Amino acid sequence: MNTAILITYDGEDAIGEALGLCDAAGYKVVHTVRQRFLNRPKYGISGAVLEKLEEVSKKIKPDVIVFDEILKPRQNYNLASALHMEILDRETLILKIFDRRASSSESKLQIKLAHLRYEMARAKEKVRLSSSGEQPGFMGIGKFEVDVYYNDIKHRMQTVRSKLVKSGKQRELHRQARRRAGFRIISLAGYTSAGKTTLFNKMTGESGAQSAELFTTLSTTTRRVMIGGEALLISDTVGFISKLPAYMIDAFKSTLEELGYADVVVVVIDVGDSSGELRKKFSSCMRTLGELGIEKDRMVYALNKADLVDAGQLGKRIEALGLEESKKCVPISAHTGRNIEAIKEVIGGVAGVGHGD
Repeated sequence: MNTAILITYDGEDAIGEALGLCDAAGYKVVHTVRQRFLNRPKYGISGAVLEKLEEVSKKIKPDVIVFDEILKPRQNYNLASALHMEILDRETLILKIFDRRASSSESKLQIKLAHLRYEMARAKEKVRLSSSGEQPGFMGIGKFEVDVYYNDIKHRMQTVRSKLVKSGKQRELHRQARRRAGFRIISLAGYTSAGKTTLFNKMTGESGAQSAELFTTLSTTTRRVMIGGEALLISDTVGFISKLPAYMIDAFKSTLEELGYADVVVVVIDVGDSSGELRKKFSSCMRTLGELGIEKDRMVYALNKADLVDAGQLGKRIEALGLEESKKCVPISAHTGRNIEAIKEVIGGVAGVGHGD
């Protein structure tokens, strides 16, 4: 595994998530720099911190420096020049994870689109840096004129999007066939690594890839599940994450759009997290689901990993989420199978199982 120095915020939640991202991207963090601010204009960090970082990096000699925030091309260039090392900001790191996780042809197309969107957002600055002679060929750019570079990216994006549209049409035909057959649809949603795939496997008897790592699932998997003597279809989807740029969500719309067609959306929540982290992740999920147009009356809340906390802690977690009055909130353990039948019953009620369409 490659090594990395991590520059992140000074908070346990932020550090935990950043370490998880590094691990999922294939980097072992050998030193962590904690900062209250990561938005200084020149390097993202102060000059004094940069000096200390230079000393540490010379001793440790990591493969990369991971910067847990979005860097402007100029900041990335300044840091890379000062440290003589590859700098991965938060967006680049997430794209690397996506590259590692992609398995289906559609998820590979989605990731290609995300890469191109990332390039597009930085094209002007990259070309300006390159043409000013600061570093010819900086980040792969030669002496391209800005319009040529832009048009090249646009053309490639159009090609990828047209392929994704074809995939979307194919999936729409599948959805219509399911509707004609009378199948109700359940979709699992939630923060990445909350245990969606483990729950999916427990409910369907599948044995798909499941892991504590981030972004195990990038493409939608759909299987049949029996609830109240009726066959329904359940789908697993890509996990959410805080500060996931809008263009990345856009790239995965073809996967996330399944949520919009679901009769029930099961929001999987990891109650093993601290109350603060729990609120942050839940807020991130609910905001993304809101942006996707998912109504709350279609949502069921699966409080996963309830076997890791006692009754008192569980009560505090439920209160922290504001779900104490919800009748659609079920503490479960996808790992042990605790309350799986109970959550199926709640899902059946929201889906209208046994009550016709």
